[in-house]
Amino acid sequence: MASRLFSFVGGDTGPWRVTSARAVTGEPIAQPARLAVVPDLVAGAASPFGWVLKGITSNERYVERSEKDQLLAKQQGLGRPEATCAALIPIRKSPAWWALTQDERRAIFEEQSHHTRIGLNYLPAVARRLHHCRDLSGNEPFDFLTWFEFALEHEENFNHMLAELRATPEWTYVEREVDIRLARD
Repeated sequence: MASRLFSFVGGDTGPWRVTSARAVTGEPIAQPARLAVVPDLVAGAASPFGWVLKGITSNERYVERSEKDQLLAKQQGLGRPEATCAALIPIRKSPAWWALTQDERRAIFEEQSHHTRIGLNYLPAVARRLHHCRDLSGNEPFDFLTWFEFALEHEENFNHMLAELRATPEWTYVEREVDIRLARD
């Protein structure tokens, strides 16, 4: 069985070269030279690591069956040879978001913000995987780690997708977001 636990290790080694790391909202994160995605939990942020962000994959929490079926039909896998660009976007939402009930979050996520519909418009060019951090511990600096892979010719479309998502009501609940861009050598 494939691992559901992942560590994103920013440091001096890894297959992904970090081209930028900018804070969209809230505190920035140090920009390492390289990034490795490790299918396991890596302890601490000891040398040669600059930082370690940890997450676990889980079930889709805010989608309905028809939306999940559409995602499965269009989504391509990670690790495609042509996908030489990636983005790691760690996100922390506000306490107000977490005070909402599941159905209230679903209403904001999909009925108001159309999160899934926006994402579907950019599949299969952009592959994605969501990692939950809150499920590991309350000490993680982010709630979610969003990982995207795409070919260089789809970078502009990826940027449009992010702009659409960031303009939605859902993003008023984001209190920290860092956009880390990567390239595979």
